[in-house]
Amino acid sequence: MAFKIQTPPDRVDSFLKSGLWPDRLLTDYLDGAVSKNPARSAVIGYDSRTGSRTVHSYQEFNTIVDRIALGLVSHGIGPGDVVAMQLPNYWQFNALHLACVRIGAVTNPLMPIFRHRELRFMLSFGEAKAVFISRDYRGFDYPDMIAELRADLPALEHVFVVGGDGSDAFDTCFMDRAWETELDREAVFAKHKPSPNDVSLLMYTSGTTGQPKGVMHTQNTLIGNIVKFVERVELAPSDTVLMASPLAHLTGFLYGLMMPIFLGGPSVLMDIWDPAEAARIIEAEKATFTMASTPFLSDLTETPAVDQFDLQSLHTFLTAGAPIPRILAERAAERLGVMVNAAWGMTENGGVTTTRPGDTPDKIFGSDGAPIEGMEVRIVDETGNPLPADTEGQLQVRGMANFVGYLKKPELFATDADGWFETGDLARMRADGYIRISGRSKDVIIRGGENIPIVEVEGVLYRHPAIQDAAIVAMPDDRLGERGCAFVTLKPDNALTFDDMIGYLTEQKMAIQYFPERLEIVDEMPRTPSGKIQKFRLREIAETFSV
Repeated sequence: MAFKIQTPPDRVDSFLKSGLWPDRLLTDYLDGAVSKNPARSAVIGYDSRTGSRTVHSYQEFNTIVDRIALGLVSHGIGPGDVVAMQLPNYWQFNALHLACVRIGAVTNPLMPIFRHRELRFMLSFGEAKAVFISRDYRGFDYPDMIAELRADLPALEHVFVVGGDGSDAFDTCFMDRAWETELDREAVFAKHKPSPNDVSLLMYTSGTTGQPKGVMHTQNTLIGNIVKFVERVELAPSDTVLMASPLAHLTGFLYGLMMPIFLGGPSVLMDIWDPAEAARIIEAEKATFTMASTPFLSDLTETPAVDQFDLQSLHTFLTAGAPIPRILAERAAERLGVMVNAAWGMTENGGVTTTRPGDTPDKIFGSDGAPIEGMEVRIVDETGNPLPADTEGQLQVRGMANFVGYLKKPELFATDADGWFETGDLARMRADGYIRISGRSKDVIIRGGENIPIVEVEGVLYRHPAIQDAAIVAMPDDRLGERGCAFVTLKPDNALTFDDMIGYLTEQKMAIQYFPERLEIVDEMPRTPSGKIQKFRLREIAETFSV
C-alpha cells in the first residue's frame, strides 16, 4: 500500500537538522544492544495460559527477529505491506514488530477485545496482507472469527496463529524453519531496509465519526518521542520495564515494546493484569518502571500481595488516561514506596506532557504535566487565539512526535500550517507551563484508559427496534474513571431492559468493553432549539449515578 505522509517536507527537514529525530530504526538499537550486551534479557514473557515464564536474551531475540523477518519475506510480505497483530502481551508481539521494521512492513496492532464488527472494518480499511492472532485468549476463538470474516477481506493473504498446531501455526511457519539458511540474510535486509521516515505503525484510534481513524507513525516520530520521554522520566539502560498495559495501545507499544529496546534493557510482559501476580513479578524481575492507567495503580496499591513481596526495586509508576486522586498517590507512595508521576498523550503523538521526578504534590495531583522537550502545547479559543494562563480552552500540540497523517483520511489531519494539531481536548495551562485536561470536545468516554467510541455504540443502539433515540454519556467511577450510561427513548408500546440491551449488543458482536453499564429510559431527550441532544444535561444527571 502507498502511504501518504502529510507532514510538510520543511518540517521533516527541521526535525532532522535539529536532532529531534534520531533518523534511526528500532532495529539499529537492537543491533547495538546485541553487540554491547548479548546475554542480557531482552524480553521476559509471562503467559497466563500456561503459567510459564519465557526469557530471550538479546542475542536469542535478534536471531528470532531475523528468522521471522525472512519468513515474512518468503510469504510475500515486503515494504509497505500491512501486517496486523491481534495479540495479547506475548513476546511474539515484540519480535513481530522488529521483524516488520527489518523489512519495511507496517505494523498494525489490534486490541484483543475487538470482535467481528471492529475487525471487519480495520482489516479491510488497512488492507492488511497478513494477520497474526492468538489461538485463544480468555476463552475466545480468534481463528473462528477470522474465518467468518475472510470473505470480506480480499487483501488478506495470510493468517498465522500463535499457539496453533496446524499448517498456519506461528511456530510451524516461522520458529521451526531456519529461514536464515534458505535466504541471503544480508542481501534481503539491505534490499528491504526502510527509511526512518517511512510509515512504520498503523494504529486505530476511536474518534467522533463512528469509525476508527488509522493513525500513521514513522520510526522517527516514535523514537523521537522515546528519546525525550526517557530523559524526562530519568530512565537508564539499567532499568527494567514492566508492561501490563496492552501492547496494542500506544502506551504499551511505545514504552513496553520499543523503549526497552532503545534502552538496551528488559521488557517484562504480562498478558493479563492481576495485581497480586504483578507484585510477585516486580520482586522476581526487579522491575523498576511501569506505566499504566490509574486503575492499575489503584489495584496494585490495594492488593494484599504488596505485604508478601519486596517491591523496593520499583521506583516509578507513571499514570495516564485519567487524573490521579491525591489520596491514591499518597497511599501508593506509602504502600509501594514508589514515585507516582502523571502524563497526558494521544495515539497521535504518544506521551506529550508528564510531571517531573521530584515535582511537588500540587503538580503531580493537580496537573497532567509539562511538555517533554521537542513538544509544545498551547490553549486557544475557538478562533485559534492563545488564551491567558488558567483559562479553559482548546488544547493544541505540535512537535517531533506528532503523527504524519490519518490513513486515507487527509481531511481529518487537523494540523495547521504552523504544525499545531487540534487534539479535541479542553485544558487549562498554569503559568509554569503545566496543563490540566478539563474536558473533551471529542465525544468519547475514557473507561480505564480505553477510549469508548460513543457514536459507534449509539449507532448500533439506534437500530434496535424498540429504541427511538439513544445518547451515551460518561458517569463517574472510582476505579475506572468513567463508565458509560445509555439514555434512550422508546418507540410507542415498546419496552427495553438492561439485559435486553446487553443481549442486543452481544448479537451485534461489538467489543464487550464498549457496552454501556447503565440504561436509563427517559420520556424525551433534552434538546437545543435546533434539535440536537444536550448531552451536558445528561452528563449532569449521570454524575449522580454509580454502577
